[in-house]
Amino acid sequence: MAFHLLHYVPVFVLFIILPFSVSQTQSSSSTGSSSCNGVYLSYSYTTGERLMPNETDPTEQPYRFESLLTVLNNGLVDLKSWQVFVGFQHNEYLVSASNAVLADGTTIPGMVGNGTIFSGYPTTDLKTAVETAGDLTQIQVLVQLVGTQFGVAPPKVPLPSNISLVNDGWLCPRTVSSGNVTLEVCCTQDPNFKSNITVDDPFLPRQNGDLTIMYDVTRTYPSSYLAQVTMANHNPLGRLDNWKLSWEWTRDEFIYSMRGAYPSVVDFSECVFGSQGEYYQELDFSTVLNCERTPTIIDLPPTKYNDTNLGLIPYCCRNGTILPEEMDPSNQLDKMPPDLNRSVLIPPVNWKISGTLNPDYKCGQPVRVSPSEFPDSSGLPLNSTAIASWQVVCNITHPKGEKPKCCVSFSAYYNESVIPCRTCACGCPSNTARTCSATAPAMLLPSQALLVPFDNRTTLATAWAQLKHYPVPNPLPCGDNCGVSLNWHLYTDYSNGWSARVTIFNWEDTPFADWFAAVQLDKATPGFQAMYSFNGTTLALDGVNNTIFMQGMEGLNYIVAETDGADPQKDPRVPGKQQSVISFSTKKTPGINVLGGDGFPTKVYFNGDECSLPLEYPTGGGHRSAPAIVLSVLVVVVFMLMQQ
Repeated sequence: MAFHLLHYVPVFVLFIILPFSVSQTQSSSSTGSSSCNGVYLSYSYTTGERLMPNETDPTEQPYRFESLLTVLNNGLVDLKSWQVFVGFQHNEYLVSASNAVLADGTTIPGMVGNGTIFSGYPTTDLKTAVETAGDLTQIQVLVQLVGTQFGVAPPKVPLPSNISLVNDGWLCPRTVSSGNVTLEVCCTQDPNFKSNITVDDPFLPRQNGDLTIMYDVTRTYPSSYLAQVTMANHNPLGRLDNWKLSWEWTRDEFIYSMRGAYPSVVDFSECVFGSQGEYYQELDFSTVLNCERTPTIIDLPPTKYNDTNLGLIPYCCRNGTILPEEMDPSNQLDKMPPDLNRSVLIPPVNWKISGTLNPDYKCGQPVRVSPSEFPDSSGLPLNSTAIASWQVVCNITHPKGEKPKCCVSFSAYYNESVIPCRTCACGCPSNTARTCSATAPAMLLPSQALLVPFDNRTTLATAWAQLKHYPVPNPLPCGDNCGVSLNWHLYTDYSNGWSARVTIFNWEDTPFADWFAAVQLDKATPGFQAMYSFNGTTLALDGVNNTIFMQGMEGLNYIVAETDGADPQKDPRVPGKQQSVISFSTKKTPGINVLGGDGFPTKVYFNGDECSLPLEYPTGGGHRSAPAIVLSVLVVVVFMLMQQ
């Protein structure tokens, strides 16, 4: 049984746009471009100067740099949605870039010292000289770059390591120097590249990603247009809770009205004192919702679904929950000079999507694709198409140094101790020197310690260590600091199969509705039989069927938040929890070594976020029956579940 939940959240928004004019100087290209029969790229350093402060270490001294990136299409095919990599290598801090944005959605100013990819904006496509009679304004783009670099003092020139065209189907040889201030390269089409579009196709194909965002213009007028934004979650373990969607206006747009979602901040002051107020002198700005350059949009609660002003959008108003698969917002925009033309349609850039206890997503820039189709509002069996469509692709990322938000403990029927979550598995407080050790290994626990918050486990952990003659670190190890923990307990092992018990603990103040989890068992998954208190099914990730997907049954898919104990004055707080036993057969997994580690997961996910795992498995000597203390914990957990 598959667990795919279709989720749409349409939003209707009225934007008013006051764009700035964008000009591009038409200049002759360097002589190197005349011998290039493909896409010519050049990076030219133009000027620079020393900046304050004066540093004693020459490598730390800042210098201003100004340079020019040129992209010229000398080929016979249009270059759609051009992207160019510039290999910055001097800890560059980019302050501004004309006619381009950063392809990964990072805002400018920002650090680009490890190299970065530029995308065209607003000119994304470059036509050919043949179809334009060599009109440079249509076949060339000039990107003026201004920033700060470190350690390269004049007369030395801080050139990048290389430049190259990133678009699929193009080959770029090694860059060459022209003088000591310019890098040049001529990129040509790869003869072995097989494209899935034809030469006559005016749009790039739609790309795959963990999360995709469609920006569809459905109506257009001389001074306004109606757009619909659709977010679709394609990752089977992807999820967003309390989602927040943002983008960056580049042409002074502002949000006038919205349906199906709402800005997180309602403020029109920037319009009143800005260029918007100068142009729209007769407009009542008290009804404007938001004038931020980078607005943040949030979902509406279910109570607003039938609201005639805010809701009445199919599948909207879910408190910001996006399960695998889809949700859908819409926007209406008004425009100003010089964009008073039905065909001048420019989407916002630097899209970002975030939530709570979910994977991190990084979004690219919008790419023009074929117009989307929608069911016609007349009710007739036909589709209407968007006037123009752009696609934004977002993928799950794991930033360097990122800490998980959940952790796992291991236990087994043949060992009385629980291997707990790792020390600081989800991060540690900034100052731990006086309170706990961030490096000491987590102490083994008695099973009943899993039922109490970490701050209340000290007595249980130290008493258990003394009883079992385990070492007691001084200072004691810090906690895991995870909002969610899962215990994987090897429950039984017999001749034809075995079983495990998984318990989910919620230590947060926020409940989890429609939760899901997944465990990757590299060798045991083919033997999966049944899950008794959860819905469970096997799931293929990256073509490998080694994962078990689990979700609460209907009416029981809600893990409550942490609550006060029976007597808050002396009893510890009680986590929200759910539990199920999972049975496996060994018929399809001959030779499996359950006790040797094959019965424990190699990866665990909760709500799409990968959890931290212990570094070892429980050890033991023999198949003895479960100790009374483990059985008593099971009774307590089941009893508490029945009470909730």
